[in-house]
Amino acid sequence: MTTAFVFAGGGSLGAVEVGMLTALTEADIRPDLVVGTSVGAANAVWYAANPSDVDGLVELWTGLSRTDVFPIRPVRGLLGLLGFRDHLVPNSALRRLLTRSLGDLDLGRTRIAAHVGATDVLSGAEVLLSSGNAVDAVLASTAIPAVFPSLLLDGRYLVDGGAVNNAPVSHAFELGADRIWVLPTGYACALTSPPRSAVGIALQALTLLVNHRLARDVERYRDSVDLRVVPSLCPLRVSPGDFSHSRELITAAHESTSTWLAAGCPVEPVHACSST
Repeated sequence: MTTAFVFAGGGSLGAVEVGMLTALTEADIRPDLVVGTSVGAANAVWYAANPSDVDGLVELWTGLSRTDVFPIRPVRGLLGLLGFRDHLVPNSALRRLLTRSLGDLDLGRTRIAAHVGATDVLSGAEVLLSSGNAVDAVLASTAIPAVFPSLLLDGRYLVDGGAVNNAPVSHAFELGADRIWVLPTGYACALTSPPRSAVGIALQALTLLVNHRLARDVERYRDSVDLRVVPSLCPLRVSPGDFSHSRELITAAHESTSTWLAAGCPVEPVHACSST
């Protein structure tokens, strides 16, 4: 049986996936391949390259701040709003972060087969990246439209894979997986007010879209493969643009997932989150 881990996108809520991953690892559940989009691509590729060092991924996440990913550049943002640039935030800080953690890794040479989802901004087609520079692949997959610049790879302008397929169950199925574990970030269902930044609003909207797509994919594939969706945290009051709660999200997701695994992985609805 071929087992896949599918990592969804969700900004800073990618920390939730790390907590889920630690619990799955402790239960000796390991994949033959991983597929990820957006922040899930970053988690998937790092894990595929370092499957025996999940603690290293925990350490990376707990050391992150918002400026490591979304540095404030007022002039760049203004130029974007005025139409002189196609993005609000440069990807230079994120590239440095990925280069420090992944180096010159080739996506086709990870210890576990890794695949990254992106979107062709001109055609709208889904693009699955399985080889080439891993940093470039993750930068393409995390390029939130209008927030980060698109990335030109092999003659195609690529943006966030979450724009069309944020939890790429379909790709895992097409790659031959018989058992698919989905690690969703969930969404901030219990915020008391909208995020205050443009980036925060964009990420919140994207995570809502993600969960609707995931619910449809679960219905589509549940009878074709052994599909197991790790329950998201609920209620969740952390904005997907807020990186200051990584440790608590990892801890909560680890505890929640461990409990779920011990109970035999009961099926729970994808849209089970409530603000109460």
